Amino acid sequence: MIEQALTKSVGGVEPERWRLRTALDSQALEEWTDILSRTHVQFDVCSTHRTPSTFYGAVTRRRFGDLALVDCGCSPFLGRSLSTMHASSRPAEIFGLQFVRKGVEQIRERSRELSLRAGDVILWDGLQPVEIEVVEPFVKRTVIFPRERVLAVCPRLDDVRALPSLAGNASVRLLIRYLDSLAIELGSLDEPGRAAAAEAALELLRAAVAPNVPSSRSARRAAMCADIRRYIRGHLQDATLGPESIAVAHAMSVRALHALFEDSGDSICGLIRHERLARCREDLELADGGSVTEIAFRWGFHDAAHFARVFKAHYEQTPSDVRRDAFARRAQTAQLAAG
Repeated sequence: MIEQALTKSVGGVEPERWRLRTALDSQALEEWTDILSRTHVQFDVCSTHRTPSTFYGAVTRRRFGDLALVDCGCSPFLGRSLSTMHASSRPAEIFGLQFVRKGVEQIRERSRELSLRAGDVILWDGLQPVEIEVVEPFVKRTVIFPRERVLAVCPRLDDVRALPSLAGNASVRLLIRYLDSLAIELGSLDEPGRAAAAEAALELLRAAVAPNVPSSRSARRAAMCADIRRYIRGHLQDATLGPESIAVAHAMSVRALHALFEDSGDSICGLIRHERLARCREDLELADGGSVTEIAFRWGFHDAAHFARVFKAHYEQTPSDVRRDAFARRAQTAQLAAG
C-alpha cells in the first residue's frame, strides 16, 4: 500500500513523499503506476524477470517556483509511456533533466536508445513516446520543467526531433551541483527565494542546452525574442529602459525590434510594463518590501498615481489590496504555526 506524507519545513515548503514496499502483484504495479503518473509522466508498468518478489519504490518531490525537484528510487521494472498506446492519455507538457545516482536504466525512444548508469545525465521530453527498463535497483534525481518555460529560454528545442546530448557538458555539471545544494537549502527559502531559485535553474539549463541545438530561421527569431525578454527582466530598474535602449543593446533598429514581436501579440512597451508590474506585486507581498511609492519608483514607475491606476487595471486590485491580503496570509500562517 502507498504511504504518502507531507513534511513541513521551516520556510513553508512541503516535501511530498510516496513510499511503496510490498509483495509483487498486480496491485503493487498499479500503485507504482499511480505514483509515477503523479510525479513524472503516465506509464504502463509491468514486471520483468529482474523484478524482486518484494517491490520497492519511493519518490520525494520538492516544488520551487513552477519547477519540481524529484528524487526517485525503485526496484527493476518495465514501463511504457501511455502516449505510445492510448491517444486519449493526458500529454505531459514537461521536460525533465535526469541525473542518475545509482543503478542502470535502459531508455528506448523513437530516435535513440540509451543505457544510463551512475553519473549520467539526460534531458527528456514528456511528449515523446518512451520505453524504460530499470535493470538494477535505481536511484535518480530529476528536475521537472514546464515545457513552455523551457521553450521560453531555449525556443529552438521545439524544432528538433532528437534532444541534444549533455555528455561532458560543464554547464550541466554546474546545474547538478546547484540542484544538490538547492535540495538542502530549499526548505529555508521563502516564496520569492524559491521563485528566484527556479529562474536560476532555467538559466543554467539554457546555458547547457542552447549551444547544442541546431538553428533554423524561425528558431533564431524565437531565440532573439527570448534573449530580449531576458534583457528586459534584467534591466527593469533602469530608468532609460525602452525600445531605443533595447534596440541599441541588440544592434538593431527600433523598427526591426518592433517587427520582431509583431506576431506575438506583445509590444515592447507592454512587455516592460508587464514585467515591472510583476516585480512590484512581488515586493508588495513582502513584509519588508517598502512603501507603495518606494516600490513603484524602484521598478521604473515615475508617478505613484499612474502606477496605482495601471496596477489596478492589470490585476483588478489596488496595490494596497495586494499588501493587505499578503499581511492577512502571513498572520494566518503564523497563527497556524503557533497551534
